[in-house]
Amino acid sequence: MTVCDDAIPADGLRPIIKSQLHATLAMFADAVRQSTDAVWLDDARPSAFWQIAYHTLFYGHMYLHRDWASFRPWPGHRAEVRRPDALRPPRDPDSVLADLPEPYTRDQVLELCAICDAMVDDAIDGFDLTSPDCGFPWYPGVSKLEHQFIAIRHIQHHTAQLADRLRQARDVGVDWIGARPAS
Repeated sequence: MTVCDDAIPADGLRPIIKSQLHATLAMFADAVRQSTDAVWLDDARPSAFWQIAYHTLFYGHMYLHRDWASFRPWPGHRAEVRRPDALRPPRDPDSVLADLPEPYTRDQVLELCAICDAMVDDAIDGFDLTSPDCGFPWYPGVSKLEHQFIAIRHIQHHTAQLADRLRQARDVGVDWIGARPAS
């Protein structure tokens, strides 16, 4: 049976979803490892490399939970990050949003990435992929199965942003990983 076969049951997709999440997280980690201090901390754009990296895994970690109610942030999440996606507030002097906290380090982000990677198999095995509700209220009408693809796309989208910054700053690329990396 192939992924394109309409007869494939949701449970038959579990190994594929797990493989693709592991591969996506491996590509993300490659981008983080390839950043230098200058790239990691460069804040010339609306969001620094580290901010995109943290944002990506904040939500990646969240979406490995059954639903919004069961989500507990990574122990390294800092409460002073007023916006959980860690994106810069507007440069409006009258803004009520706090300034950004100290950047997360590459090691902290890689620690969270490893936690996410270790959660993948059990999380996907525990999800009811036939549920018509994904469990996150900002995705109304999205099934749990479709939400898995959204989660993968989210990580991959930001990995591409980071890879582009690496290419521009250091002329290095992120290795393509098509399926679960070998252990």
